[in-house]
Amino acid sequence: MEKKYHVYGAGNALVDIEFKVSPELLQVLNIDKGVMTLVDEVRQEELIKKLNGQPCKQSSGGSAANTMIAISQFGGNGFYSCKVAADEAGKFYLEDLRQCGLDTNEHNSDGEEGTTGKCLVMVTPDADRTMNTFLGISGNLSEQELVFEAISDSEYLYLEGYLVTSPTSQAAAIKAREIAESSGVKTTLSLSDPNIVEFFKNGLLKIIGSKLDFIFANEVEAAKISNTEDFSEMIAYLKSIAQGFAITRGSKGSLVFDGQGLIEIAPYPVQAVDTVGAGDMYAGAFLYGITHGMTYRQAGDLASRASSRIVTSYGPRLTTEKLKSLLTS
Repeated sequence: MEKKYHVYGAGNALVDIEFKVSPELLQVLNIDKGVMTLVDEVRQEELIKKLNGQPCKQSSGGSAANTMIAISQFGGNGFYSCKVAADEAGKFYLEDLRQCGLDTNEHNSDGEEGTTGKCLVMVTPDADRTMNTFLGISGNLSEQELVFEAISDSEYLYLEGYLVTSPTSQAAAIKAREIAESSGVKTTLSLSDPNIVEFFKNGLLKIIGSKLDFIFANEVEAAKISNTEDFSEMIAYLKSIAQGFAITRGSKGSLVFDGQGLIEIAPYPVQAVDTVGAGDMYAGAFLYGITHGMTYRQAGDLASRASSRIVTSYGPRLTTEKLKSLLTS
């Protein structure tokens, strides 16, 4: 029986505010370069004031949201569970999701009092991205935000690793995975960020359970969760926690395991200006591909092309026209 949704995603709802900065400014602001750091609201407001005057761009984001938006832009049907507050940022966020064609648990909700989460994305001239995130009300995402019927009516469940940072959102991720497993829905997870894997590995393993259908990771995240720098040992460990996986390797392309063998996916060399959303785009293109009749190799190639395209412009998104053109090129 055909499912209503190709992918059901769950993750943090964050308004991304992106700045172009120098490495020296990051040092002055005492910000760790190249990783995501959770901060409180006071610290984030302090940073926003100090960054005032730097070029910036605002969009609805969060790792899984970026992935789900890409799936929708390609032409897939998606449902996204998240939590925003009844503030201006929350209204902006929900309207943006609607414009992107996603169904969500929040469509008919007025939201709760509180502060919608924000992520300060600081991009340096080397195209590296550094994030300081205040989760706000998104940190309270719980099982209440899950729509069980929509999970069961999906081909795939997609979870972001960032959900592990809050006890309620971690519990929601585990519940979503259990519902998916009992409904025959395939389960997928992005490891999201090296810091997340380093500091929340035990929580991630609880979300993973006995074994997922697919895991997305970059090479650093894969090394941290497997606790080894040896690539063959890394692959063996990932095989023990997932039926399949994709390891993105930057300019070296990516490696996909389809449950039978390893598939090398060629890179598409470009001049990167901003790596924000590259991993999210890879997952979105890949999930679109395997839910629309592509082989793992074909889906990996589409993901490689899409993620190489996203890093040539600022922000975590491409236009729908640019993404859809990849399906015919």
